[in-house]
Amino acid sequence: MKISLLGKTLGELEEIVTGLGMPKFTGKQIARWIYGRKVGTIDEMTDLSLKNRERLKADYEIGATAPVQAMRSVDGTVKYLFRTPEGNYIESVYIPDGERATLCVSSQVGCKMNCKFCMTGKQGFSGNLTTAQILNQIYSVPERDTLTNVVFMGMGEPFDNIDAVLGALKILTDDYGYAWSPKRITVSTVGLRRGLERFLNESECHLAVSLHSPFPGQRVSLMPAEKAFPIYDIIGVLRNYDFSKQRRLSFEYIMFGGVNDGLLYAKELVKLVRGLDCRVNLIRFHAIPGVDLHGADADTMLAFRDYLTRHGVFATIRASRGEDIFAACGMLSTAGQQAEKAGRASVPADKTNNQ
Repeated sequence: MKISLLGKTLGELEEIVTGLGMPKFTGKQIARWIYGRKVGTIDEMTDLSLKNRERLKADYEIGATAPVQAMRSVDGTVKYLFRTPEGNYIESVYIPDGERATLCVSSQVGCKMNCKFCMTGKQGFSGNLTTAQILNQIYSVPERDTLTNVVFMGMGEPFDNIDAVLGALKILTDDYGYAWSPKRITVSTVGLRRGLERFLNESECHLAVSLHSPFPGQRVSLMPAEKAFPIYDIIGVLRNYDFSKQRRLSFEYIMFGGVNDGLLYAKELVKLVRGLDCRVNLIRFHAIPGVDLHGADADTMLAFRDYLTRHGVFATIRASRGEDIFAACGMLSTAGQQAEKAGRASVPADKTNNQ
């Protein structure tokens, strides 16, 4: 297999070209072709000599691969399925919303965290994505030139694959790469401390912490990672950083009917985040097979939000999207894995709704 140029930093590209006997500045030319012009082949790099292009092609390629499936919702959301070289599946979700166009990307194949409410966790863990595979999700969707935001909220725990994630963030934000503002990118985590601290020190992108309960005893039943990474320890780390300027801190709170949606939880949540410059995103639960949880009703969510707001915590209710196309994270890739194991020649057929 040839080596992917996609996912290489400028320094890495410069090392490649000098090792092949080319001038160092050729690395910047290659970066411009890949991250600026988003070419599909080395032959399209026309300001490189034919000889240098042939040298590159001997061992390298762009490394971009198109999604193998797209499922389109009536609300404009598109869920894309990508196949890894090992034969696994990951998914990305394109979410249009007025002037915003967000892509939700994955960082791992499966996940070790095994959160009760997450379909990805039911798959187990198959491996980390490389920086190239993370960026490929952005590079290869048809809507790539219209994207305004990227969120690392897809399959996997980003801070369990921190090197590759930081590599992707660097390329997305550095001048030689996509040159995006860090304000366009949000990374979500259950709170792996080492990765959290590296992210806060090495990146300026927004942070979202998966919370889902302010009570540690209940949180561990929903999120086993609470045992190793207690929410009170996470809050302690966050209090050492300034979130009042460019970087935004948010807490993700999925509301489960009769589980974590009462005002007792809202009161405890206010106490937990008091003094932090943050917001709370209340999320409707998308049911998954075999899990005895259901979503809170709309009135309960409104009451919860209003209590937080009245007590000084900025809170929003996230709109549900793509409910007709395997809305829960991991469901489409799980279907793909099951089809593969069953020996079928392809993943499930495309589902397009045009009502």
